[in-house]
Amino acid sequence: MDDKPTARDAVRGGTEAAAEKQREIQREQDRKDEAKAKGGGGGGEAKAPRTGARAQPQELPAQHMAKPGIEADMQLRPRFEAPDYKGSGKLEGMTALVTGGDSGIGRAVAVLYAREGADVAVAYLSSHEDAEETRRWIEKEGRRCLLIAGDVKDSSFCRQAVERTVAELGKLDILVNNAAFQEHADSLEDLTDERIEETFRTNIFGYMAMARAALPHLKAGSSIINTGSVTGLRGSGSLLDYSATKGAIHAFTMSLASSVLAKGIRVNAVAPGPVWTPLNPADQTAEKVAEFGHSTDFKRPAQPEELSPAYVFLAAPCCSSYITGIVLPVTGSVGAV
Repeated sequence: MDDKPTARDAVRGGTEAAAEKQREIQREQDRKDEAKAKGGGGGGEAKAPRTGARAQPQELPAQHMAKPGIEADMQLRPRFEAPDYKGSGKLEGMTALVTGGDSGIGRAVAVLYAREGADVAVAYLSSHEDAEETRRWIEKEGRRCLLIAGDVKDSSFCRQAVERTVAELGKLDILVNNAAFQEHADSLEDLTDERIEETFRTNIFGYMAMARAALPHLKAGSSIINTGSVTGLRGSGSLLDYSATKGAIHAFTMSLASSVLAKGIRVNAVAPGPVWTPLNPADQTAEKVAEFGHSTDFKRPAQPEELSPAYVFLAAPCCSSYITGIVLPVTGSVGAV
């Protein structure tokens, strides 16, 4: 038997190294949190209003996870299925590439894209079990799915992901830049050069590299959708580097939209407020996770299935052919921010 390492082994080794680097940053912050953690409390809690077809969870488990966070290991699984959403062929015959599509918002978007008729390539870092679950749901919708493991900080991976999508699924019509790294810090002094670089290379450099790789394959009617954040609209005292990258994503969205409009390509962003995904228990302490999203007017975080229809709307030419360069806030609070 040939024991020589395969190309897939090399890719998995690289993505595991990237994931371990993120875990090292997380462990450093965990030590700081534990050193200063003392009680904290709060009063009674208002009931979350119900505004959708089904009631969404308000109570969250006090769970802290190792990065990058595995959706399969979450005590309360995020809701991505959108059982009341009926597809109508809005993306029929299209092909999408979704980064960070293994879990959270990315998984929810990938599933609805498939329900609307698109084949979907899912780029992800190292959560193979989550990625396989996403594939099962896409195929359940009757569409093809391509899983591509790699690190979006590597521009050569971005190029390879696009090339594989085109080669194996035939073309590329929609790019969703969604992969992200987030780790809280209480002060700028806590942000090492390594932490800042990890956040910027993942969240904005990766978006730019993926868009650059995709553009030669996009045509009139194609679109790019970036995941921004409410923190990019109003900032966050505990997410200094993350907020800065999200603000950069918003500016990048508007700038690229102006740059490629003449080609018939639209570029937009969704700016979510708090959303229940693996990103959150893989960032905050268990105590803070239990309170996540309670400060919104909805008194709870969004579920991924409450965000994914916005990505369908912005991707479908039949819905948004006259919309480009916007940052659509879905924040759970009255007003844009």
